[in-house]
Amino acid sequence: MTPVQTVRQFLKAMEALDYDAGLKLVAADCAYTNPPPLGTVHGPAGIRAVLEPFFAPTLENDFQILREASDGSVVFLERLDRHRLADKWVELPVTGVFEVRDGLITYWRDYFDAATILSEWPVG
Repeated sequence: MTPVQTVRQFLKAMEALDYDAGLKLVAADCAYTNPPPLGTVHGPAGIRAVLEPFFAPTLENDFQILREASDGSVVFLERLDRHRLADKWVELPVTGVFEVRDGLITYWRDYFDAATILSEWPVG
């Protein structure tokens, strides 16, 4: 797979909440960074520890890729991440930067306004 195909496959798995399939595409030392106050975690276990509780209230995810660019192992994706909760859809504009080496994601950083999602997200 190309780096773009790897990232797209990873996002499709995460969209479906298939952590096992998605995290097979992540290197053991991958750094995953979100804006403050969320910070950085490392490796598949760290990513799962962030995403699984975050996605717990979602009934459905829809990650729309709006723009895509790549240069060698680096992939940029502008996305609209949509999350269906029990009472509404929540939308979050996101730009993700990924690095892929030997078919595994080694770096993932998402840029978004944390206040936008946190103000719409169910508490606890």
